[in-house]
Amino acid sequence: MMFDFTVNLNSLGFECGLSEYEKEFIFLRARATGLTVCGCVHAAFLCKLAYSLSIGLPRQIEDIDMVLLPSNVSKKGKGLTVGVLGGGHIGKQLVQVLLEKNGLKPSQINISSRRPETLEEFVKRGIMCYFDNQRLVAWADVLFLCCLPSHLPKVCAELQFHLPKHCLVYSFLSAVPLNRLAQLLGHSFILKPQYEFVACDSVNMWLFRGHVTAALKDPEVIDASCPLAMRGGLCLDPKWLFGLLYSLLNMCTAANVGSTEALGLINELFQLKGPGTVAFILNNFVNSSYASSLTPDESFPWINLVDVQSKETPLSCFISRNNSMQGCLSALYNSVMVDPLKGKKETGKPKDGTLSVITPSHCKKSDFV
Repeated sequence: MMFDFTVNLNSLGFECGLSEYEKEFIFLRARATGLTVCGCVHAAFLCKLAYSLSIGLPRQIEDIDMVLLPSNVSKKGKGLTVGVLGGGHIGKQLVQVLLEKNGLKPSQINISSRRPETLEEFVKRGIMCYFDNQRLVAWADVLFLCCLPSHLPKVCAELQFHLPKHCLVYSFLSAVPLNRLAQLLGHSFILKPQYEFVACDSVNMWLFRGHVTAALKDPEVIDASCPLAMRGGLCLDPKWLFGLLYSLLNMCTAANVGSTEALGLINELFQLKGPGTVAFILNNFVNSSYASSLTPDESFPWINLVDVQSKETPLSCFISRNNSMQGCLSALYNSVMVDPLKGKKETGKPKDGTLSVITPSHCKKSDFV
């Protein structure tokens, strides 16, 4: 067990030696920590859902992979494969969270880094670490971009024309707009969370939780990171949640799953079954005219996630108007991400009992799909 001998020794504290002017910017440290924690936990939530969904999907995706993979890439076994591009601070924190919070096996994670020799701790745990970005994207079902913004043009030049259509790219690069990233990669299956800062008195809550993996064992942190009702001075654009749902739908489409079965899998995944429960239907994902022509055995169309995160969709209209569905999604997030050993509590709701982060907009007849 390790002890922090600097606790309560103000002369060794972070603020010691700072001028009064410099102390005015200490809140930025809390913001940076909050972004790291929330970024990792939201990525882990996506992986948990994608992994659970992949277990129920047919083997078509894996069969396609075996045909398209380069000779130097092997993909053994069934299940979600996760690639992390970048072995810096964010990349390392994310991998720790995926291992400890998601239950992913080391064999399901690969890391491509300019300095793989610095990742020995992960190699010892059975994770493959190398410097070959094209190899990584050929292998991964979900790719996390954790590289520096200054490295992005070169990385995208390497990946362009090598990304499989069904590989979901998840970007941690907040400085690069989604449309620009899609243009650089020549790829539209991209999910990019957009965080904003809001004034509050609880921003320092992120500073007292240690490392990300330790923070995520605290139900209060999970509660504060709930995408539909974030606290601690952060909020997340709800289009991220819409993109997440459409990405799961695309995974069903890639596996040639019929529309009826796909809806069943997603409703089961989000525990949207049973009396009195709101469930997703065809019209929640595509417009009415397309839904009326879609047969039960026909797959949903492939959805452009860039459009989902920049335009109004049937799904955004449905969820923004439906408090019951918002409550179900928040409850699932908390039940999935809270450590069972710590117990569960009702979370994800502001003090007034409503989920007001998503406000209904004027939803015209959608031309989406």
